Amino acid sequence: MNIRPRRNRKNAAIRAMVEETKLGAENLIYPIFLQNGKGIKSEIKSLPNNFRWSIDMLLPEVEKCLELGINTYVLFPAIEERLKDAIASHSYASDNFYLDVIRTLKDRFPEIVLMSDVAMDPYSSDGHDGLVRDGKIINDETLPILAKMSIAQAQAGIDILGPSDMMDGRVGYIREALDQANFTDVSIMSYSVKYASAFYGPFRDALDSAPKAGDKKTYQMNPANRREALIEAELDIKEGADMLMVKPALCYLDVIASLKEKFAVPITAYNVSGECAMVYAASQNGWLNYEATMSEMLLSIRRAGADGILTYFAKDFATLLKK
Repeated sequence: MNIRPRRNRKNAAIRAMVEETKLGAENLIYPIFLQNGKGIKSEIKSLPNNFRWSIDMLLPEVEKCLELGINTYVLFPAIEERLKDAIASHSYASDNFYLDVIRTLKDRFPEIVLMSDVAMDPYSSDGHDGLVRDGKIINDETLPILAKMSIAQAQAGIDILGPSDMMDGRVGYIREALDQANFTDVSIMSYSVKYASAFYGPFRDALDSAPKAGDKKTYQMNPANRREALIEAELDIKEGADMLMVKPALCYLDVIASLKEKFAVPITAYNVSGECAMVYAASQNGWLNYEATMSEMLLSIRRAGADGILTYFAKDFATLLKK
């Protein structure tokens, strides 16, 4: 045999040299759940190793993560039920603790990159990403609410806005509002391709943000559709998105690869709560090796074409890299 592929696998040094896909801490985005108060580090039962943090407890955590090479964070707020209403007005209120956390983190760690979540559901009494009227999600009247939320976050110091609501036209509406308010440097990472997935359960537990009625299938995408993802992505790029998000990641590697091949903007992927919870549960039962499975899962997402991976494994994987 003249050709023996095994010759390129015969020792660790050669395997490392010819390795096609590299995954480092610089590719990781660490999701953080926030809760108002002090002294709070509350583990999420359905998502082990992940917590709701008050800002005083979060600051040392971010410091540790920076030492591991994690520089990018996305913030999700757990909002008290009494502050929720039909129009998500607390999302842009001056006393919203989420905005205070952004200011505090940027003041303490000016070098970090902070991403936000732009959607009504954490603040909505209906638990939907858009405005609800007579049981329907009203697209166009949601856009001004999202714009107000975006401006408030930009004023607080957010680096990258993350519209995750899947309303039509929201990227262009937000981009125009930002530019008119002189926030031309604030980026938009659009959740362009967000599927109506069964893998979001632990996240909704963490934020208590599940819909009070109905589901999200009229605005989130059908898991059966791949070509539709190209339509959504192209529209968001034309409207001013700086990067695109695919959510979830693991069951949609083909979609990540399609977007990476077709579009020149950076592609990010959300390794969602249910995907990570499966690995935690299986490893706790001794069915899978945690470090090996976590690494393989993240590598597959990176190999598919994701430039950045939003994952609950971020700290554990960065720690593993340091070993």
